[in-house]
Amino acid sequence: GRIREGARVVRRRRIPAQARGAEPMIHTVTLNPALDKTAQAPNFKLDAVTRITELRQDPGGKGINVSKVIRQLGGTSTAWAVLGVNTGRYIRETLAEQGIECRAFEVEGETRTNLKVIDPEGGTHTDINEPGPQVSDDMLDAMLARLVAELDAGDIVVLAGSVARGDTYFGWVEACRGAGAKVFLDADGEKLVAGIRACPFLIKPNEIELGSILGRTLDTDEKVADAARELVSRGLDNVVVSMGGAGALFVSADHVVKGGSVRVPVGSTVGAGDSVVAALAYAEQQGLPLEDKVRLSMATGAANVMQSGTQAAPRELVDSLVDKVSVTWL
Repeated sequence: GRIREGARVVRRRRIPAQARGAEPMIHTVTLNPALDKTAQAPNFKLDAVTRITELRQDPGGKGINVSKVIRQLGGTSTAWAVLGVNTGRYIRETLAEQGIECRAFEVEGETRTNLKVIDPEGGTHTDINEPGPQVSDDMLDAMLARLVAELDAGDIVVLAGSVARGDTYFGWVEACRGAGAKVFLDADGEKLVAGIRACPFLIKPNEIELGSILGRTLDTDEKVADAARELVSRGLDNVVVSMGGAGALFVSADHVVKGGSVRVPVGSTVGAGDSVVAALAYAEQQGLPLEDKVRLSMATGAANVMQSGTQAAPRELVDSLVDKVSVTWL
């Protein structure tokens, strides 16, 4: 492998995890993390005083959410995050309490706080998200250099969430792939489009995001599958398309498989997609066969929808839902 750190070029030999007698490492990257506050506010109305009946707070941001779910599934990961001063310290300490290793890169200013307002009477979920602090290109370059220096062939890198510049993920995907890692990219809009150009191992758009990328409406399983195949033909290994209550399609050059959704009581939908990505990364790390990957990821998504806030569902709950997932080969 080869990385550039300032004017110094660092070279190291990449040894596949299997050759080291170890399973691949999972690294999650969150460039704009958050402290997620989830408030229960019955009969929530605009332009009125609202009384909160319950409030919980969790370390958040898509990559951090992935690490929390991997931990509950029984796996380990290293969470790389850009963190501010006081709120960042709370996130770092809370992750440590949960047994999650965190590589923190400190930035001036505060890590953002996101408020999730749940109205159990009206059945609504409202997200109010702050902007994150400014992160310099130099810090991002230093962070990427350190990450690449730790990667070995076969490791898994999950890039997830918002970034300051739309083209950031292109460079990160390219660098991590160059180190032999399998890159899972979970982003939207121009960030996803930029990352796709570097051919990550897996992306997980929903059918609306996928249709937007290709400039067409995807309103049937066949259209979704054809669109996913088109991206695979451009060099991606796996495209997983989430379709809400209709389930998800898992597409590669060799297969198109549909995983059915499991009906469960909804606690919070925040982080549901992150939990699916977490299960897919964990399943890849464990070398699970395709059908088991589909069942585990769909069950993990359903179990996390049942939780309050962005806390990760326990493995026992996930396991209780696995057999309820339908798997159809298309």
